[in-house]
This record gives sequence, structure tokens and C-alpha cells, in this order.
Amino acid sequence: MADGMARALWERYEPVHDLVYFAPEAHRAADALGMRGFWMGYFALRAAPLGPVAPSVVTGCFHVFHPARVARALPDAWGHAAPAEVLAARAEAMDAAMTRLFGQDVTGSAEFAEAADLAWEAAAAADTAGRVLAAANQALRRPDRPAARLWQALTTLREHRGDGHVAVLVSQGIGPVEAMVLKAAAGESDGPFLRETRKWDPVDWAAAGARLREHGLLASDGTLTPAGTALRAEVEALTDAAAERPWTALGTDRAGRLAGLLEPLARTVEGSGLLPAGNPVGLTRGAQPVGG
Repeated sequence: MADGMARALWERYEPVHDLVYFAPEAHRAADALGMRGFWMGYFALRAAPLGPVAPSVVTGCFHVFHPARVARALPDAWGHAAPAEVLAARAEAMDAAMTRLFGQDVTGSAEFAEAADLAWEAAAAADTAGRVLAAANQALRRPDRPAARLWQALTTLREHRGDGHVAVLVSQGIGPVEAMVLKAAAGESDGPFLRETRKWDPVDWAAAGARLREHGLLASDGTLTPAGTALRAEVEALTDAAAERPWTALGTDRAGRLAGLLEPLARTVEGSGLLPAGNPVGLTRGAQPVGG
């Protein structure tokens, strides 16, 4: 959609989706399942829709993590809880987190239920050919409770966009570490935070930077060159284009309505202090009015 709806919606649903990583309810759910530490919980909660797959599958799907980071969590996590148990705990935790954060008056309102239903309709319309994480999430049953339903729909849409983004990176020959170096150079994320949390060695990071400089994409001071800026813009534009189908199916008016319903929720999450400094997903500003 030429009106930028795909990006406008992403800016609103990404913070709500991110509750699964940072809300205390998610951490308690992972602990109760027997997960050992943040990263085992992270990989189990996010990868559960795929089933008890090998770490190499998750490494491929998630794209930017060092294989060793994934292998420390999987498949051991499935020995503590089966994916179906993890999914049930995930839904309960997100329902509880959203109810606490937004308040029962909000999650019990007609507007919140409307947002959940609009998001579910958009997620159901998402094109999942070649998009493994999106397809796995789209196949999950529709939750009865609006909060759980909204979160799951937004997660399907988020993974749909993410799968498309990975496809764009692959098509441009941008590897996992190069992708993060470019993101940091563009000012969208903190480089050391990305490197450390994704468990890449400083040598790997330096080598990626050297390759980008060799191709004229990165300046000696670590900033993007004009060519790097153009490539980064193209990647984002192609990612937006690949994420259009759900919003085209929903239609401009109803997609705009959903964006408006999600904006105060995104603002609440952004103001909660739950999201860490370093911004690994690359959101560089709060949600803006559609068309603004």
C-alpha cells in the first residue's frame, strides 16, 4: 500500500508483541515451565509454534543469532516442557500481562475486542508461502479472550513481517552479522548490545564491518556511506512492500482504524520501562499518526 500502512502498523504492533520478551508474566511463565535463564525462555516461547525442532532450524528462522546462542537453549527446553505446554503458558502470560498493563477497563472494552478481531482478520489473510514463523503462528487456534487473541494476531503479523525481512536480506546478500552492523550504523540499534545479546564474537563483528567497508557501504568511522544509506532504505522499502498483504486484505479504512486502536497500547508499552535500552528491533520513534 503506497500510503505506508505496513510500516505504520508495525510501529504500533511491535511494542505490544515485545511483551513476550520483557513482561514479568512471561519470565514467570518460563520459570514455571522449568526454563533455565532468559535465553532458554526466549527461544522456547518464540519457537514453540514450530514444534520441537532442532536448534539449526531456529537459527535459520531467527537469522541473526549465533548458532551457539540457540544451541544452549534448544533442544534442552523441550525436555522441560513440550511446545504445546509452552504455547498454553505463553497465551496465559500475555493475557495476564496485557490485562495488568492496560487495565481491565481497556482489555474488557468493545474497542479492545474490535482491535483483536481486526488484527485476527489481518493475520488470517497474511500470505505465508515461504514464511515459516508466520505460517506456524497463523496455524494456532483463535483464543477466546480478546487480550490473548490480540497478542497472538499481532505476533503472527510480526513474524510475517520478519520472515519477509529475512527474505529481503538474503536476496541482497546481507548476512546475519552484516545486517546488525548496518542496523547499528543507521542509528536504529546499539551495536554492542546487538553483538553481545546475539552472541557474536568481536572478531565476527569486525569482519562483517570490513566486508561492508570493502563494498563501499560503511565508512571508516562506522557510519553508513551514501551507498549504505541507499541499500538500507531499499531493504526497508522492500520489507514494507512484502508486509502489505494483510493490510491490503483489511482495506485502508479498517487498517487505519486498527492503527488508531493500537496506538495508545503501543504508547503504554513504550512508557512502561519494560523495553530495554539498545532497541534490538530498530524502532527509532514512537508510533506516529497514520499519514504523519
